[in-house]
Amino acid sequence: MNALATRLFRGTQRVDALDAADRGLAYGDGLFETALVHEGAVVWWPAHLARLAEGAARLRIPMPAPDWLASQLADFIAPAPARAVLKLVLTRGAGGRGYAPPAAAEPTLALTLHAAPAHATAPLRLRWCDTPLALQPALAGIKHLNRLEQVLARAEWSDPAIHEGLMLDTEGQLGCATAANVFALCDGRWLTPPVQRRGVAGVARAWVLANEPAATEAELSRAQVESADALFLCNAVRGILPVGRLGDRSWAPHPALAALQRRLGRSEPAFDPGS
Repeated sequence: MNALATRLFRGTQRVDALDAADRGLAYGDGLFETALVHEGAVVWWPAHLARLAEGAARLRIPMPAPDWLASQLADFIAPAPARAVLKLVLTRGAGGRGYAPPAAAEPTLALTLHAAPAHATAPLRLRWCDTPLALQPALAGIKHLNRLEQVLARAEWSDPAIHEGLMLDTEGQLGCATAANVFALCDGRWLTPPVQRRGVAGVARAWVLANEPAATEAELSRAQVESADALFLCNAVRGILPVGRLGDRSWAPHPALAALQRRLGRSEPAFDPGS
């Protein structure tokens, strides 16, 4: 999908093209954030900025100054449609051949704007992926650029009737969907896998954990997911997405899930289906 707009920086200077020696391109040495733009504002921007800052600290990549970044984003999204998707990529910058990070690299910042996906009109249909998620605590939680596991998992199907795939880790526990976090309703509790060893600490996931008293972290096996009373995916672009089928298992609409969707819509109008 072509971007509606693109803007590149080396440090704080605008540039016309990405350096071929950029470490994000060569090694995935960087981070990204994908956010919904609604009525001229980046939805959940403070949470996105906080996660970006945490990732930059863990990878030891200099962060752009928040005020400068906010100013650039405001200018960049000003001509955006009422609803769009912002992708922000921050890399360590250009460096020579070899894994050792350069001592004084100048970070690269790439901003792109994309059309927003349509609101989901029906529950999702999922499948299990064969590609497992590796356990790597040093990278868990942050949105680093190394997403080949998700690329391989998403390449496993081309059927347009399948909307997403669930991924287990190498120990057989639920990790995530290819592009979303997962919650399962088990014995009256909304459970989502912890992200200390794998997966991404999603912004929408954080909203659910903070605003739904019945939500908490827990490891989940494939059998527990399939026997759950309800299932949903969530991410920062599409909000809360009910699941209607996973393989041979199907779910009817659940009132607790509908109530959670309504609460999200009241809290953040960008996720109101009528917006």
